[in-house]
Amino acid sequence: MTKPYADREIWFFTGSQDLYGEETLRQVAEQSQEVARTLDASSDVPATVVWKPVLKDAGAIRRAMLDANADDRVLGVVTWMHTFSPAKMWIGGLDALRKPLLHLHTQANVELPWDTIDFDFMNLNQAAHGDREYAYIATRLGVARTTVVGHASNPAVTARIGAWTRAAAGWAATHELRLARFGDNMRNVAVTEGDKTEAELRFGVSVNTWGVNDLVEAVAAVDDARVDSLVLEYENLYDVAPELRKDGDRHESLRYAARQEIALETFLESVGAKAFTTNFEDLGDLRQLPGIAVQRLMSKGYGFGAEGDWKTAVLVRAAKVMGEGLPGGASLMEDYTYDLTPGHERILGAHMLEVCPSLTTSKPRVEIHPLGIGGKEDPVRMVFDADPGVGVVVSLADMRDRFRLTANVVDVVAPTAPLPHLPVARAVWEPRPDFATSAESWLTAGGAHHTVLSTGAGVDAFEIFADIAGTELLVIDESTTRRGFRDQVRWNQAYYRLAQGL
Repeated sequence: MTKPYADREIWFFTGSQDLYGEETLRQVAEQSQEVARTLDASSDVPATVVWKPVLKDAGAIRRAMLDANADDRVLGVVTWMHTFSPAKMWIGGLDALRKPLLHLHTQANVELPWDTIDFDFMNLNQAAHGDREYAYIATRLGVARTTVVGHASNPAVTARIGAWTRAAAGWAATHELRLARFGDNMRNVAVTEGDKTEAELRFGVSVNTWGVNDLVEAVAAVDDARVDSLVLEYENLYDVAPELRKDGDRHESLRYAARQEIALETFLESVGAKAFTTNFEDLGDLRQLPGIAVQRLMSKGYGFGAEGDWKTAVLVRAAKVMGEGLPGGASLMEDYTYDLTPGHERILGAHMLEVCPSLTTSKPRVEIHPLGIGGKEDPVRMVFDADPGVGVVVSLADMRDRFRLTANVVDVVAPTAPLPHLPVARAVWEPRPDFATSAESWLTAGGAHHTVLSTGAGVDAFEIFADIAGTELLVIDESTTRRGFRDQVRWNQAYYRLAQGL
């Protein structure tokens, strides 16, 4: 099994103290190594779990945390108090830690050896209260963490640790992220605005702008041989409309779309960016609004936001990383229109051009159609329906004093009928708990109209990501009620205002 993040590490720290003597500490080390091996062997845990020597004093704990901070391979740390580890020893280390933290509340054995248990066994296996001592000080210090309870061999435990690992990978990805904006955002739109400085402080992303004509120059510099090769790849991978094929009367449009893709990827690589935005109102001398180019770059893991929406581009990139190696995908999405048939309400999601083919296992069709806005040539795009399955729709909005993530768990379904005249990629979903509650709650939250639809990483990964980031998350799912959600929004207003201090 190849782990999706095989080159990244989770460090496994075990707490104890010198009080117990060398024999007990030897057993602690052996048993904690076995727990770490069990986690590392699990297909649920997508990074390499690295056991570290047992921590027995404050100096060693602080040094271990500082080492984790300094190592770029480390996604986060797992801590377990195998025996009683006096928690004052952990104050300096926990205060210094800057990587995501998971507290594993477990023990070496599944069942108690009732017929042989003695006090030596009790002294060795004290996590039941040792972890409570540790959790007290973590809570006292206000340390953000994910707590997972159960034996390391339990699939429910490894699934939770896997979700935390994915969230930590998403967190690392945003902190390593440079985002290129080609032009500004769409005029007069509110939700695509946001505080880029605060975003860098909160999520680690560096958001910068390049002129659209920088991209125009990159397009002009693309070698014809590379275009030939990419066009052939299109024809091999996709169902390309006859007019776009080599002898078709629109073939040059396909070649220009391929030239855009090559230029975009080359430019992004040159500036070290893994996310980007475009804007149909700001295309300079580009002949087409990039369509298939954006779709394919998203399928390669790039984040993207339309109309200059850099916050959604960040979110798409995080979702791509968190879902790596899982079935399904992630894409820019937008709630476009509704089917309001009573009892069968559905949302038709799409965008002008830019929906990622990672949402389908079918062969997309490459087509060319007028766009109707932007005043440029007809753009080339892939057309397909997203695969049915469970997904989550998530937005990121700037609420002036904080960022807010809003998430809705949805069931992606097949369209009720074919859509022969809708020339864009799309997804149809039924939101949980029902359409009216979902829509009212989303509107109450002020959730953005640009979102990421993820059918890979689930809502649990986004919940943990929000905890790690210290960012507000409002979840709409099967348990949501109008009254309860409205009250949660109000309570959150007070909580996040107080949490920031005076």
